[in-house]
Amino acid sequence: MEIIAIEKKTLETIQRAFERFAVRMDELCTGHTKQLSKWLDNEDVCRLLGISKRTLQTYRDNGTLPYSQINHKMFYKVSDIEALLGHTIDKAA
Repeated sequence: MEIIAIEKKTLETIQRAFERFAVRMDELCTGHTKQLSKWLDNEDVCRLLGISKRTLQTYRDNGTLPYSQINHKMFYKVSDIEALLGHTIDKAA
């Protein structure tokens, strides 16, 4: 184990910077969560449309349904699902 000594003033500066960073991350994550509530995942879309995962894949492949991908997970805008259905859907579903 290695011991490193730093001045108290330096430690306090690092702590303040980290606290500002943590607050900023909380602000960003809170805003992101609100935005994500307007998106649906594969399971939600299959349930709403009454289709299989394979049919949903076909909709993605042929451009019938726009999507966004984060890592390996697909997300769909509620507005795009509504446009496909031709009517407004209950977002609580």
